[in-house]
Amino acid sequence: MTPKQSSERIRKSPEQVRAAVHQAVIDLLADPGGAEPTIPAIAQRAGVNHTSVYRRWGSREALLADVVTTRLERNSPLTDTGSLRGDLTAWVRAGVDSIRTPEGRLLIRAVALSMPGSADAQTERDQHFRRRLQSIENIRERATARGENPPPLDQILDQLLAPLYVRAIFGIDPPASGYPELLVGRLLGNKDTAEAI
Repeated sequence: MTPKQSSERIRKSPEQVRAAVHQAVIDLLADPGGAEPTIPAIAQRAGVNHTSVYRRWGSREALLADVVTTRLERNSPLTDTGSLRGDLTAWVRAGVDSIRTPEGRLLIRAVALSMPGSADAQTERDQHFRRRLQSIENIRERATARGENPPPLDQILDQLLAPLYVRAIFGIDPPASGYPELLVGRLLGNKDTAEAI
């Protein structure tokens, strides 16, 4: 490493480091002939010391989970439509839009790669994915405050999130239109929603 490279590492703020590391993960995942997204490879690509990555994230699994959660939060903002059905439909629509993009498909690959190999890695990974689950809990809490009766979290995950991930993993594009409404209709009961697409 040259003195210039060393000084560039020192000058990076924590948020700059985080952004550089996140981008390095995406870049490595996007390069089919590139290096595996190990922490040393990620750190080298980001121009940071690998010990900094370990110190901040603890494991590759936790880092990948943080990348996935952060990108999904950015791409799937919580929309308050005034109803549970509307909020869930908007949330699923954002998910459908995301998995249609190259980056969205990369994030699904990152989810698969973030499967932990130890109890400590599981704990670190779960802390990041709890942020993602909190977005669904926020939708449920808003619905309850409006007097609606939202389904349990597990049911929402099984019927709304799981179909999107299965399609993304197997490279099956969602139908061109009406898919969010179909999934939410199956979860909440159809309300002028066609059963067949």
